[in-house]
Amino acid sequence: MPRGPCSLVRVSATPVAVLAVALVSSLSRCSLLEPENSVVSALSPYFGTKTRYEDANPGLLPDPEVPRRDPELLEETCTPVQLVALIRHGTRYPTTKQIRKLRQLHGLLQARGAEDDRTRAAGRGDLGAALADWPLWYADWMDGQLVEKGRQDMRQLALRLASLFPALFSRENYGRLQLVTSSKHRCMDSGAAFLQGLWQHYHPGLPPPDIADMECGPPRINDKLMRFFDHCEKFLTQVERNATALYHVEAFKTGPEMQNILKKVADILQVPVNNLNADLIQVAFFTCSFDLAIKGVKSPWCDVFDIDDAKVCITFGVSLPSLHGFHCCYLKQLFKKEGYGYSINSRSSCTLFQDIFQHLDKAVKQKQRSHPVSSPVILQFGHAETLLPLLSLMGYFKDKEPLTAYNYKEQMHRKFRSGHIVPYASNLIFVLYHCKNAKTPKEEFRVQMLLNEKVLPLAHSQETVSLYEDLKNHYKDILQSCHTSEECELPKVNTSDEL
Repeated sequence: MPRGPCSLVRVSATPVAVLAVALVSSLSRCSLLEPENSVVSALSPYFGTKTRYEDANPGLLPDPEVPRRDPELLEETCTPVQLVALIRHGTRYPTTKQIRKLRQLHGLLQARGAEDDRTRAAGRGDLGAALADWPLWYADWMDGQLVEKGRQDMRQLALRLASLFPALFSRENYGRLQLVTSSKHRCMDSGAAFLQGLWQHYHPGLPPPDIADMECGPPRINDKLMRFFDHCEKFLTQVERNATALYHVEAFKTGPEMQNILKKVADILQVPVNNLNADLIQVAFFTCSFDLAIKGVKSPWCDVFDIDDAKVCITFGVSLPSLHGFHCCYLKQLFKKEGYGYSINSRSSCTLFQDIFQHLDKAVKQKQRSHPVSSPVILQFGHAETLLPLLSLMGYFKDKEPLTAYNYKEQMHRKFRSGHIVPYASNLIFVLYHCKNAKTPKEEFRVQMLLNEKVLPLAHSQETVSLYEDLKNHYKDILQSCHTSEECELPKVNTSDEL
């Protein structure tokens, strides 16, 4: 059977083979780990990028396969003609680095030995002993891979979007889907699971075929688009490898808020405070979130922290310095690296922003010529680090005062909260409309944006819809003057002896 444009995204046999192997192996490993019931922890709103999608979008809990239509969505005389969606991967395992740190902490608890016996003999409850006995089921092979819950995130998102925009996700358009993904397995697997959700929408009750046999074909890998932060030398030098850029993180680590938590956790776990550090505190905090998201259980790790502790943990980035380590809290990972801390954070994403508008431009021109839109749906699967710089570039969630190591209390009600913005399976969607009763050609095309399936008001006007030409004009500087090759180029150093 001839394939539509979607088939052109297959760049080589190797990524397809890797995708197929990853799907089979991870499905076999994860099938027993899917949570059966919705379990909630009081800490759930404070897990940052480890937040479950349903915790950030609780309206979906009654039936996660049915969309909740935002009343601000355009309808009647305006018809959606194209949808461009930037989607973060679904729920995933911890990385190997996180798992090894958890193993280190677990070893500290198991090494207490005789002290545990004395505690039990005195009749005192011991959370540390409970955690030492709690199964440590994480293994190195998991290393950030998508879990079954993550596949479910994607299948359900596909079902909701297909129901919300039936004309765009019609069976006739299926072969014209365009899918792009990061090279990380969790993103490739998310794209595959999304396609399985669409198959379920088109063929209720029938099992989906292998991803390579679907009419649309597998996603295309494009790291320069979906992992632009790995291809920006200025970002890597000025932020990623720059200790000075993370000064406030290190300062907060020795500040009173974090030190109080260290002492409190040491007392609860009954281990010497000198044996703990900020990284171990962080891995303990997020183990609660992983157990909750992956297995649907509220583990004893959740009992180590209260809400005040969680607010501090989600403010402070105590993770490893690498982008490929702990995705953590606001101050380090999201503010300094992906938010407003450095202009290169957001400017490095201008190629992705321009790519989105190139798709929209093409659709507008095709409609103006009375031609069918060649790519009604474009789906791009990436990371929290993909979405956040783009939203920052567009002017969203910018606080008047930046968060530092010294204004934690003053910034308790800040706008930039990663758990609300980029939970697992988060999505930023651009919908292009054609309005047939427009009075002028300029009014014929309009755009709405949705963040996590809710209409996102324009950052500059708070309106819920914009004329397409007005939106392009507002972002004219980014669309015309932001060039990634120039933005990411390091200044040349003069090595000559000339004065």
